[in-house]
Amino acid sequence: MKENTTKFFPNIAQSFGITGIVILGMIVFSPLNFLLNQIMGTEASMLIYYLLSIGVPFWIIYSIRKGKTGVQSFNLSMKNKQIIPWIVIGAIALLFGIVSPISSLIPMPESIQKMFMDFAGNTGVFSFILMVIAAPVLEELIFRGIILDGLLKKYSPVLSIFISSLLFGLVHLNPWQFVTGLIIGIFSGWIYYKTRSLSYSIIIHAAANLSGFIMRFFIGEDSSVTESALEMYGGLTNLLLVTGGSIVVITICIYFLRIQFNKQAD
Repeated sequence: MKENTTKFFPNIAQSFGITGIVILGMIVFSPLNFLLNQIMGTEASMLIYYLLSIGVPFWIIYSIRKGKTGVQSFNLSMKNKQIIPWIVIGAIALLFGIVSPISSLIPMPESIQKMFMDFAGNTGVFSFILMVIAAPVLEELIFRGIILDGLLKKYSPVLSIFISSLLFGLVHLNPWQFVTGLIIGIFSGWIYYKTRSLSYSIIIHAAANLSGFIMRFFIGEDSSVTESALEMYGGLTNLLLVTGGSIVVITICIYFLRIQFNKQAD
């Protein structure tokens, strides 16, 4: 008997469509961000803009999935809390040892530098809520909870994780955050594939964003954007030590994560 494929959502084409809906939401609500910025300031207006520009597309996408599959919930259970330290450490090591050096190799125009510097200067409570709570929850619901979860039911794990991570990078609409989205997305996607729990992916995302938020208090707005990886880490030797050390840490984290996953499978 042929399996009912209507229960699988999304496929690859639909995943690109979902990403398009998210990008459209960001564009449609952008005038509201500009208007609110004049009334309540940058950080509060950015939080409200984000909640609407990502929250409304999420509700639309969630409603489509519910209509096509009947699935109304997300798995947020954490059956193995022992993996939490390893996923947090792994995410931070990826961010500082792999993502940052790669991102710094991409030339950044002055206009984009100014935009990133303005954003890096936001260190208030609204920015914290946006980066560490709202973004991890909403973005993981879309890209791991809906896109990756659906792709895993139709395609191989490697293809599913890659597509969901690629789209997660693309939705940021710039090559610097694309690198972050792709690499952290692959790690988060692997964890989701192994656990099928969205909570772990949210924790990974929150840990990476919290690390970036905290670094705003220790690195100047200009240096965090305009300096190369060599300058940020204080020379080639330090950069190699950080990168090499991060690779070792990531390898150890993956090793112990695999042990936990194997125990879970037994």
